[in-house]
Amino acid sequence: MTPRVRFAPSPTGWLHLGNIRTAVINWMHAQQVGGEFLLRIDDTDPESSTEEFRLGIEEDMTWLGLTWDSYAKQSERFPEYDKARDGLIASGRLYPCYETGPELELMRKTAQIQGKPFIYNRTAYPLSADDEAKFKAEGRDAHWRFALTPGEIKWDDLARGETSFMAENLSDPVLIRGDGSYLYTLCSVLDDIDLGMTDIIRGEDHTSNTAAQIQLFQALADQAGLSDFQMPRFAHMPLVSGADGAKLSKSNGALSIRELREHGGLEPLTIVAFLSRLGTPDGPQPVSDITELASSFKIERFGRSGPRMDPEELGPLNSKIVRQLPFESVTDRFEGMTQAQWAAIQPTLEKLSDVTDWLALIHGPVTPEIEDPSFAAKAAELLPEGTLDGDSWKLWTDAVKDATGAKGKSLFMPLRLALTGQARGPEMAVLLPLIDRTKIVARLSGQAA
Repeated sequence: MTPRVRFAPSPTGWLHLGNIRTAVINWMHAQQVGGEFLLRIDDTDPESSTEEFRLGIEEDMTWLGLTWDSYAKQSERFPEYDKARDGLIASGRLYPCYETGPELELMRKTAQIQGKPFIYNRTAYPLSADDEAKFKAEGRDAHWRFALTPGEIKWDDLARGETSFMAENLSDPVLIRGDGSYLYTLCSVLDDIDLGMTDIIRGEDHTSNTAAQIQLFQALADQAGLSDFQMPRFAHMPLVSGADGAKLSKSNGALSIRELREHGGLEPLTIVAFLSRLGTPDGPQPVSDITELASSFKIERFGRSGPRMDPEELGPLNSKIVRQLPFESVTDRFEGMTQAQWAAIQPTLEKLSDVTDWLALIHGPVTPEIEDPSFAAKAAELLPEGTLDGDSWKLWTDAVKDATGAKGKSLFMPLRLALTGQARGPEMAVLLPLIDRTKIVARLSGQAA
């Protein structure tokens, strides 16, 4: 069987560094094991899900290079969920409960006072016909719980090792709300069966949910007559926190991929390289291609403790990656840039977007700042003959120094202002050979060129 994994975001906000890490790990794992990667949009909640966020998810994934082999939307699968619901009700595994929100909250608070975890007490399992009629007469709407079978639930977790729960220590999970809408659990489990997921990789906050879902997997598989059904393998990854230790989430304003894409100046490869090694002892490595990351990816390398993510670490990694990108990978992004220009510019870059500034200074027009026309004229006379190269800036400034007596800032700043119009910028020794001689002379004479 071909290994299959999925990333299943809800289109209720922008993807952030925390949840895109799950996508990165799943995608890398698929590449490593020769499997397939599914992008599934969990959009069963019409109140919170938007088309804007769905398109944003797909744009972010594409930008990062996390291409998918197949695609699904939960909103198109309601007939399948309805069928599964009816079958579970008929088998007695799905039962109605009529407790109100305040009643359930009282149960939770009572358990908390007693120092115990809240476990639903199954007062509605089974519910007599008279009691059900009474609740309906009161105008109560039923929510539906899945009845867990007592006993040990265990699996060999790819990230956590041998993991087990006693079903008696878990609440029967709610699969359907009082308004008839489906919760994540039923839809996700049925999707994972129907779409052939073999490996489910997600955050460790889902660990106890997985215990209940294993029984639901089996119940739905039996209901569908899947005699050869194989339970997916599970991996529950430690959750990532911010540099301050706070959990990364949409609600607390975790840095979004959209922000990084539009304003961060980072390469998508930087983000993927960083996240694919976050939580391993290896540390992020600068690479020139996403396939390099996949070839050395191993899910077993991730530790058990939750890593902290400091976005400040992205900048230095980005610089390393940019400085080793081959010319062929950037030519389509900067029209007219030559390989010689790239070779000269590349070692100085922090962000690839800086190339635009370099090219603007090389090709112009640049409006020069001339404070002392006589100094600029003398500098023009002393410009080295022939083809300018990496040694030309020193030869030139030494000659100007000898002729004018200027030194230090009084020597270098007027030349920079004349050639670039800026007090700060690229290293002049690198920039000078890239500018056409006629433009240099024109700028030294005060002309925009």
